[in-house]
Amino acid sequence: MARAVFLDRDGVINGVVLRGGRPGSPRLLSEFEIDAGVSPPLERLRDAGFRLFVITNQPDIARGLLRPPILEQMNQQMLAQLPVEAVLVCPHDDGDGCGCRKPQPGMLHKLAESEHFDLGQCFMIGDSWRDMGAARAAGCTAIILDRNYNHTEDAEFRVRNLDESVQHIIKSINQE
Repeated sequence: MARAVFLDRDGVINGVVLRGGRPGSPRLLSEFEIDAGVSPPLERLRDAGFRLFVITNQPDIARGLLRPPILEQMNQQMLAQLPVEAVLVCPHDDGDGCGCRKPQPGMLHKLAESEHFDLGQCFMIGDSWRDMGAARAAGCTAIILDRNYNHTEDAEFRVRNLDESVQHIIKSINQE
């Protein structure tokens, strides 16, 4: 069975936008910039045999703060610049009660079913409790990138950056 690494978008692939001191998602193309140095670690994962997917909550769609065509342009930038196969988006807000909005595991289950993944052999890299909750609910290994806004969040592994998470993942499969 194939293995996958699921990546959150904001805070992992691109920087967050601080609004009122709280981290948020880019709402304009001018706010969306893929972080320097993201591609090489992802290429190492792909070369190690992992399939890569971006899994992102974008409630600003439901809130009317992000236009779908702008989101699609952001998704196309990631697909063009990074070795990821697809970007899955939950456009819902908390009140919608959907099963795809992290911390619910709906997007992970959808990929596992369509792509035949054993989620117990997969990893989720994120920066929030929602990402870690989705990983746990799906049975994936949860890796959190240490950020100044998430020191109280719990995960199986806390790392400083994406490169360190990739080193951990590759080391763990080499020990099998």
